[in-house]
This record gives sequence, structure tokens and C-alpha cells, in this order.
Amino acid sequence: MKKNIKWLLLVSLIVAACNNDDSNDEPVEVPVVPGSAVFTKYVALGDSFAAGYSDGALFAKGQSNAYTNILSQQFAAAGGGAFTTPYMLDNIGGFSSGGAQISKFPTRFIFEPVTRGPVNVPGVSGTAITARLTGSFSNMGIPGAKSFHLLAPGYGNLAGVFATPATANPYFARFSSSPTTSVLADAMAQAPTFFSLFIGGNDVLGYATNGGVPTSQDPVLGDDITPTATFNFAYNTLVNTLTSNGAKGVVANLPYITTLPHFTTVPYNPLTAKSIGKDNEAVGLATIKLLNAQLYGPLKAALTAFGAGDRINLLSETAASPVLIKDETLPNLSAQLAAAFTPTLGAQTATFYGAIFGQARQAKATDLLLLTTRAAIGAAPTAVDSGVGIAPPYPLNAFGISFPLQDKHVLIPTEIEEIRVATDAYNVIIAAAAEAKGLAFVDTRGVMTKLSSGGIRFGNFTMTSSYAVGGAFSLDGVHPSPRGYGLIANIFIDAINAKYGSTLRHVDLGTYPIQYPLTIQ
Repeated sequence: MKKNIKWLLLVSLIVAACNNDDSNDEPVEVPVVPGSAVFTKYVALGDSFAAGYSDGALFAKGQSNAYTNILSQQFAAAGGGAFTTPYMLDNIGGFSSGGAQISKFPTRFIFEPVTRGPVNVPGVSGTAITARLTGSFSNMGIPGAKSFHLLAPGYGNLAGVFATPATANPYFARFSSSPTTSVLADAMAQAPTFFSLFIGGNDVLGYATNGGVPTSQDPVLGDDITPTATFNFAYNTLVNTLTSNGAKGVVANLPYITTLPHFTTVPYNPLTAKSIGKDNEAVGLATIKLLNAQLYGPLKAALTAFGAGDRINLLSETAASPVLIKDETLPNLSAQLAAAFTPTLGAQTATFYGAIFGQARQAKATDLLLLTTRAAIGAAPTAVDSGVGIAPPYPLNAFGISFPLQDKHVLIPTEIEEIRVATDAYNVIIAAAAEAKGLAFVDTRGVMTKLSSGGIRFGNFTMTSSYAVGGAFSLDGVHPSPRGYGLIANIFIDAINAKYGSTLRHVDLGTYPIQYPLTIQ
């Protein structure tokens, strides 16, 4: 009996020890606390990213998945108050007028599996461009806004939306408190206790998506790169004003937009003899032979005579070849080419050839073709494109193949460098402002680098910057997907927790889709 008692006592001690070990191994749930931040009144300022723009449009479901809205939901567990959004009326996207979709503000994209590219959803947006909302809104992300636009009085004046050129923004005009107010003024009227500021992408984006062609030398009205001095004034005015009443906040720097899928998806060398995949233009072997004999060969010989033979080589019959582009930084050899071709083509035709190919070269890996340029390759150029008022005849009637893609289709290295220099200057200003005011700082440039070089892993998924399938970006190649916006929210949360000692929780990225369907419930 004594032996049995001793044995039972030993077993009970072992069981107790095991139970104690198990309890020590259980994770202790950390309570959500705000730390030194006060989330009672959160106001978000920014551009299309803050608004939740996705797939080339602003629509209700995209707005609900904006990183700003996700943040507000996580703030709620730490004392955050209500967060209001100026929702569009449906999930069609864009604006309508008189019951018709406005072409400048088209419907959202969906993925078309046959062409493996984006197409617009059918229908007409229920959001009329003249409709206005009442009340104040926490989400003040304005698609299309540059840094200094957030300071501009009248940026929400509906009359300015219809001016030529436009002096106001239709997204802000929907909910601005008055025709004369500014985004910053309406934000401050809400007495924010916490703010987020992610602005500056549009200060270079318009220039980039226009192929490095500014539409105006006026940085307010056109698509020029915003001067550093202008950005510096605007950004510091925003930060100084937002913190003037003691509000804390989080700011983010800018990625190199040339690493977005809009600029990295279309290859520089898509021309092939036969179809080999979705990213090539099947020219055909017979056409390649003909072009080499009648165009590329003579051009190569003439350019070689002028010491510029490296501009063009014969198209390959077996491998992928680069597209033809116009490079405005090259010496213009139009007159020399016209003189060389006159004996065989006649003066008029030779002059035409000279004008077209005077600054032509084949693209290189250092050039970036825009996502929208995919549709232009092989298309027929117009009389305007030729520069001499005549639509190019056969065989010069195929963009990128027998006629150079124009400046608007391609970013060349000098333009890419302009964008890089401006972005670096903006990021210095943003980092300095964050340091001076003691704000949380988000390194989106570093995150974009990870997405572009191997990806970011979570759970069983890896998110990359690859177009359509990478999971991070929507079908316009610039704005995030729902999952991409979840990632942005998480990196903002990391920065806030690190700066203010809060314990906000991440969202589960696996619950966010990488694309929206045709019909959104």
C-alpha cells in the first residue's frame, strides 16, 4: 500500500509539473493600448492611396479597404472614435454626368483572361460629378492631389472643376465645406488628435505616366515634377499646422514610382517571329525578313556611316528583339538621313524618313515602357505622331515595329533619373519633418524594394510587385490591391507602435483579396 501511495504521489507531481510547463508556454495576449497616442479623432490626409483608389477608379468597396479605413478600425480597440468617409454611391467607379460616364473618369478595371489585361467594367457610375455631400469627413484622401494642392483655397470649388484648365478637384468638390476652403483647413476644423499624412506621389507621377512629357510648364496646372522648394514649403506647412494643437501622427516617405508595375511590366524587347507568351508582339518571320531588308538594313547602314550604327540592329529571326523608340536626347540626324535616302527614295519620301528616324533607336533594358504602351505596340500612328502631318504608310504604320514609339510611351534613363532625384529630395524633407516634430515614420520606399526583389512573405503567401499576380497592386499598375492596402496599414501600425508605445494589432492579409470581381457584393 505504501508503495502504491508513493507511486500515485510521484505521478501527481509529474502531472502537475507538466501542467505548469504547458501553462508557461501559452502565449499571453497583450492588451491593445494607445500608448502616448490619442486616437479619439483621427483624420487622414493624402492622395489616391489614402482615398482607397484601385483598378483605375474610386469606388465604394475600394474606399472601405483603404489603408486609412483599416487603420481606423484598428484604432477603435485603442480608444479611436468614428471615422467617416465620403463614399462613392456604388462599385462602378468614376463619375457620370447626365446619366453618361465621363471619359476622363472611367469605370474601374477588371481582369480580362483572354487578353490578360485590364478592361473597364460595364455600366455607368451612379456618382454624378455635380453631386455634393454634407458634413465633415475623416478621410481626406484626394485622388490626383499633389502636396501643395492640400493647401490651395478653392481646390474643392465645383466651378473650378469645369474651368479650362481645371483649377479644382472633383473628389474634393464632393465634400469640401465651402467653395473657398482648403483640404488642410477642413482637416483642422475637425480638431484632430491624431493624423496620417502620405502625400507626394502625384508630385512626380503625372510626369512619369505621361512618359516624361510635361503637359505644362506650370507645376500647378500641368504634369511637371514639383520643384523641391515648392514641396518643401507645402510639406512643412502641412506638418506644422497639423501638429500645432498637439496632435500626434504618422507620415510616410515615397517609393520610387518607376518600380511600380505600371513601369516594369511591358518588356523592352517584346518583338518575336512567333507568339511565345503574353508579353510579346508576334511580328512574324516573313515580316521580320521584309523589315530587315527594306527598313532596318538601310537604316543601320546609313546610321553607321554617320557614326551612330549602335542605334539600330537587325531584328532577330529566333530571339526577342527590342522595340523602336524616339529618344529626344540623341543628336537629330534627320537631315543626314534625308540626304542619304534621297537618291533611292526621292527627296519628299527621304525627308519623311529622316523626320521619323532622326532620333530613333531600339529600346534597351534601361528604358521603361508604360503599361498603357502595351496596347500601342503594333498600332498605327497618326499624322500627328509623324511630326510632318502625314499618316505613315505601309510599312511604317506599326508603332514600335516600323515606327518609333514616342516620348509619351517610354521613360528613358534621363527621365527616370529626374524622377529619382526629385523623390530623394522629397524623402529628405519628409524624414526631417518627422524627426523635428517627433512623428511616427513609415519607410514605404524600403517596403517597395522588398516587393520588387523577392517579395514579402506572410503565412503561406508571398506578396510581390508583379503585375496582376503579385498580390500587392491593382490592375492600373500604380495603386494597391485590397491586400496591398492591408500591407500598408500593417506597416503604418508598426511605425505607430514603435514611436508611441501603442500595441495596435496587424490585420490578417490573407483575408484581403488580390483582385476585385466583376460583381462586388
